Formats: sequence, structure tokens, C-alpha cells
Amino acid sequence: MNVTILDDYFDTLRGLPCFRKLDGHAVTVWNDHVQDVDALAERLRDTEVLVLIRERTQIRAPLVARLPKLRLISQRSVYPHIDIDACTEHGVIVSSNQHADSPSYAAAELTWGLVIAAIRQIPQQMRALQAGRWQIGMGRSLRGRTLGIYGYGRIGAEVARYGAAFGMKVLVWAREASLQRAHEDGWDIAPDKHVFFESCDVLSLHMRLVNDTRGIVTAEDLGRMKPTALLVNTSRAGLIAPGALEQALHTGRPGMAAVDVYDEEPLRDPQHPLLCMPNVICTPHIGYVTEDEYEIQFSDIFDQIVSYAAGQPIHVVNPAVLPSAV
Repeated sequence: MNVTILDDYFDTLRGLPCFRKLDGHAVTVWNDHVQDVDALAERLRDTEVLVLIRERTQIRAPLVARLPKLRLISQRSVYPHIDIDACTEHGVIVSSNQHADSPSYAAAELTWGLVIAAIRQIPQQMRALQAGRWQIGMGRSLRGRTLGIYGYGRIGAEVARYGAAFGMKVLVWAREASLQRAHEDGWDIAPDKHVFFESCDVLSLHMRLVNDTRGIVTAEDLGRMKPTALLVNTSRAGLIAPGALEQALHTGRPGMAAVDVYDEEPLRDPQHPLLCMPNVICTPHIGYVTEDEYEIQFSDIFDQIVSYAAGQPIHVVNPAVLPSAV
């Protein structure tokens, strides 16, 4: 089969052990990012299997309609970037393992790295040292302070454990079922959302971006945070109301932010407001970008291709397509 992989920015996948699972297939890997429909239609005109790296490329109806040879989209995790109805209409299977039983240690570790870096001003101190200045300010300790976990899934639960290891008080706010799990794990539950935002010294977002969670963090929520508080977002930019974080940081509540996700990715504008604020640490959506995590993820993605080739597709998110696609 003709397999195309999009958005492998630094040509990582060929070096993974799991890449051997594609032996026998004709594989094309693209290292740049293209969203233009005409350009993508040309690139993918002979593609039978399309591999996506998370949500880097939008796969919408106008593109799907121009790919008559496409039979399978294989990826991992959620799929807000894919028009599932259009795929079903055109006989394209979408396979995506939701990995509900496997914690993403990479994302949790990056979250904690951002917390430490922001609280201790590590990037700012490093830039000052490189500029010939010695000590530009004073950080704070984490022990004894309150870590807020907003959304208690696999990653949020892991970050909560990191916080406890650093002597922090862990406070959770989430939907009811998640609050029950957090309570069973021994963490404190906030009495309501207002108290949660008012109480946290570090508040970390750990929710999937779906219709119900889009903009769930409002300007009013951020305005309740302490001037000394840190907001961390390694989940999705859309969880925060558009423009609310930038405005909140300008007004000083919260006092700091650490961000790994953006409304538009890849972010190429060095004048983006968040990149220009001295109280913000930004990374380029690298929460899941480690060799270990890629091997886990793409083993799943390539297994989905192997299963499809064997006539037994797995992790199918649009099963209505199966009678006509297999």
C-alpha cells in the first residue's frame, strides 16, 4: 500500500524501531507542514493510508473529497482535526487508539519541568547570565503551596503525584466522575470552581478539547487567581477563552504562565503576544515529543495499518464505514 506520513518535522519516525512494521509498504514522509487544500490534494493523490501526527494537519471534507484512493487514516488520540462524517461518506476508515489505559509520562514530565522553570525563573535567569548579568530576581519554593489540577485524567493524575512528591497540597477540580477518582486517590476536592481558581498557587490544565471544554477557562476564572500564581497549559489552547490568558497576564492575575499549546500551530510568529511577555515561558508543543513516547504512539499507529492490511481494522472510530470499506 502507498502510505504517507505528514508533518514529521525533523524526520524522526524512520529511526524508530516500530517503523519496521511498515516494511513491504511504499512509505512517503513529509517533513514540512502544509495546510493548503490544493497542495495537500497533490501530495496525497496516490495515498491509500494516511498517517497523522496528532492534530498537526486538518483533514476536512474538501480535502477528503479529492482523495479517491484514500482508504485509511491512522493516528492516535482525539480527532477534532478530522471530518469523520466526510471520511465515512467517502469510505475512509479512521483508526485512532484512545490509549485510555496508558499514562503519558512525557506530557506529565514536561508539565512539571515548566512548573519548576517558571517558579524558579530558570529561562529568565539563563538569558540574563548570557547577557552578562548576575541574578535578576528571586524565585519561590513549591513545598507547602497548592497545586491545582483541572481535569483528572491520566496526565493530571501523574502531575498530582509529582506535586505531592514536592510537598505540595494537591487540589482537584473536574467533572463529577473524575472528581470521584481523585477523591479515591486521596486528593482534596475544591468545593467549587471559584474557590479552586482563588486557592491555587500553581494551576495546571489537563482536559481533552471537546465541545464541552472549549473555552471552559474564562477571563473571570483567570481574574480570580493570585497575582503570584502560575497557570500551566500543556493540554490544548482552546480550553482557555480566546485572548483571555494574554489579557489576564497583562492585568497581573495570574502573575505567570507556562504554555506548550497555541490556537494556531505550528506557531511561527515571533511577535505572538505570549512570546513577548517576560512572565511567560513558551515551548513548541513538545509535551509528547520524546523518543519513548513516539515509539509507544507509532507502534499503535502502525499496528492499525498492519491490521487494516490484514483485513481486520482496529480502533475504528467510524464503524458505519466498515461494510463498504473492508
